[in-house]
Amino acid sequence: MGSAHVQNFTDANFEADVLKSPVPVLVDFWAEWCMPCRMLTPTIEALGEQFAGKAKIGKVDTDANRQISVKYNITAIPTIILFKGGEVAKKFVGMTRKEDLAAALASLTQSAVAQ
Repeated sequence: MGSAHVQNFTDANFEADVLKSPVPVLVDFWAEWCMPCRMLTPTIEALGEQFAGKAKIGKVDTDANRQISVKYNITAIPTIILFKGGEVAKKFVGMTRKEDLAAALASLTQSAVAQ
């Protein structure tokens, strides 16, 4: 991973790092062989920098972490799921514009601050 603001989520750390996170979490489900996933990487890294301290940004390699991929019914990649309070708040399947992801994440971080 090329960014200090993007975490690597796994079957082992998913519950602690994503589901129990005090801040919203963006999870990019991807695989090394998936070209659209690789094309999305700069967007994910930019969001990591943009939302540093307000939200967690991370990736799950679907090939290496089958349990999480099956649990969240990942049938196509890239799939991006936004979590808040341990629950799925929003899901994007396929290539998604940075602006759309940023707007969805911003709405979750603002509502987190309002509480």
